[in-house]
Amino acid sequence: MARLLGIDPGLRFTGWGLLECDGNRLRHLGDGVIATDAAASVPERLRALHDALAALLALHRPDEAAVEETYVNRNGTATLKLGYARGVALLAPALVGIPVTEYGAKTVKKAVVGTGGAAKEQVQEMVRRLLPGARIGRADAADALAVAICHAHHRASRLRVAAGMRGA
Repeated sequence: MARLLGIDPGLRFTGWGLLECDGNRLRHLGDGVIATDAAASVPERLRALHDALAALLALHRPDEAAVEETYVNRNGTATLKLGYARGVALLAPALVGIPVTEYGAKTVKKAVVGTGGAAKEQVQEMVRRLLPGARIGRADAADALAVAICHAHHRASRLRVAAGMRGA
């Protein structure tokens, strides 16, 4: 059994979702959004994001973390700021010894919906179906849970392959 933390990074809003996975069984443990003050400087916002992630990691003690990769858009400044937030999201778990894996948006969509071209709404609906009873708040939290679900699926596949290699 493992606790998996999914992170959907953003400078304004960073979604997080926590799952427990036991083989193919997933259990929703929590989710939420870390918001930073848009009026604050970028370094202050990054520190606030780091501090909130550090508190979350200390509270929930996940075994592994997964972070969605940044996509590049037309606005270079926005992409750069997203990259800063993503760096903090990668660093916070690594600083406390938690392994971190990265997944592209298409990989997350394919793992959750079955197609890499799924719409955001389809992903959110499948997250709700895969985690029955979970009261998922904001879209950022649902996206983070999708990253955690993707990691759970890929993790299970890697474990099966490793077990097969040991048995050979």
